[in-house]
Amino acid sequence: MTNRTAFITGASRGIGRACAQALSSAGARVAVAARNVEQLETLAAELRSNGREAFVVPLDLANPDSIKEALAKTSKDFGSISILVNNAGITKDGLALRMKKDDWDAVIATNLTGAFLAIQQVLQGMMRERWGRIINISSVVGEMGNAGQANYVASKAGLIGLTKSIAQEMGSRNITVNAVAPGYIETDMTQALTQELKDKMLANIPLRRIGRPEDVAAAVRFLASDDAAYITGHVLDVNGGIYM
Repeated sequence: MTNRTAFITGASRGIGRACAQALSSAGARVAVAARNVEQLETLAAELRSNGREAFVVPLDLANPDSIKEALAKTSKDFGSISILVNNAGITKDGLALRMKKDDWDAVIATNLTGAFLAIQQVLQGMMRERWGRIINISSVVGEMGNAGQANYVASKAGLIGLTKSIAQEMGSRNITVNAVAPGYIETDMTQALTQELKDKMLANIPLRRIGRPEDVAAAVRFLASDDAAYITGHVLDVNGGIYM
């Protein structure tokens, strides 16, 4: 993927940050996008210190105009986007019985609609180049469900359906579309969990450890590479065996 331009959403921390580092080390020119520009600047400086090219883009996935502007600016100033990693996601947990419509809408808007709109923005460029890699970061809960997360689970299950549909539409153009479904990964999102809950999770993971962002990034790097040229519409589980 040398000199191909990769665009990563939610790149300021956690899995997105690790994906940016992995794709950069594999030779991609990396556009990092998120709401927190300060964290992106720190990441970009780190990538540049390793002799790689990095481009910082402010992005709010809940805002369709922001998505359009961010991707247009990247294509114009940094190069046509060949690899899109839809990683950004939010949670607003609560039991379905009491879930506010605003909390449902916010999670679906960012995690699912935002990803779809980002895909729409890159397809024409990929079709012109007759080469593209779209990788959507779903979640193990999108496959197995999770109490108290109806909105988040629906958004992540929706990403899997979106992945398969666009894979079918774009296959003849040499554009692959895949999803990675992480299990419990050590990120800011999981650090907020109680020790009791973490111990309970560990007991259900055959590999007996919580995953690292780098574990997910390695799967993303593979799916973005030429080695994965004959894989599309696939969901790659990176979950330590918690769901099989």
